[in-house]
Amino acid sequence: MRTLEWPAMPVASSPSEPRLLLFDIDGTLLSSGPRARAAFASALEDVFGVPPAVETYAFEGKLDPVIVAELMGEAGVDAGVVRRDLPRALALYLDRLEEALASERPRLKPGVEPLLDAVGGARHAVPAVLTGNVERGARLKLSAAGLWQRFRFGVFGDEAERREELGAVALERVRQATGRAFAGAECVVVGDSRQDVACGKAIGARVVSVATGRTAPEALRAAGADVVLRDFSDLEAAVKAILG
Repeated sequence: MRTLEWPAMPVASSPSEPRLLLFDIDGTLLSSGPRARAAFASALEDVFGVPPAVETYAFEGKLDPVIVAELMGEAGVDAGVVRRDLPRALALYLDRLEEALASERPRLKPGVEPLLDAVGGARHAVPAVLTGNVERGARLKLSAAGLWQRFRFGVFGDEAERREELGAVALERVRQATGRAFAGAECVVVGDSRQDVACGKAIGARVVSVATGRTAPEALRAAGADVVLRDFSDLEAAVKAILG
């Protein structure tokens, strides 16, 4: 169970309705910058022998292992070779990501820190991470941005075959972490992509989309987001959307 690295934050009783808040990372909370993408591309090229077409690839909302498989498939690498060498490729990428983030910290999206202060102070809310990053990648990015300790637990990109399946993992993990069984309707998924919307809808969660990634607001609405925010700079509106 992947909750051991986060601080214990008991959920106090409250007259407010409990909320499990599931935050995406890239495009929603932060941007890791061009060096992080270069670390990913160079690791794949060194392991598989061909350069991935990262400049034209749509990363948003996808799981790290799926990204590797799709990029290398497009580059003509046999699927069996990709499966065999995937762990080595991800390990090399993460080593290089750590180096990249040491010299170029992630940039937080507008209003992120005040928003996390606000929802972290809500006694009925459990803030958590739901991301396409594998665990070490999520830890590296959030730690470099000073956000790792803001969340109770995480659900990561190597824990399911599809993004839509991660919500069920989150429901089980919050039960393990807090001793309380949350219903899907008590969850809020916060993300910047269509895949985040689909993930939330798969468990019956409320979805708050933010247009700080590469997906246009109208596309997020069309995907079924309950609320679409330009960013989190309007703190009152963001808190109302997420906790209201």
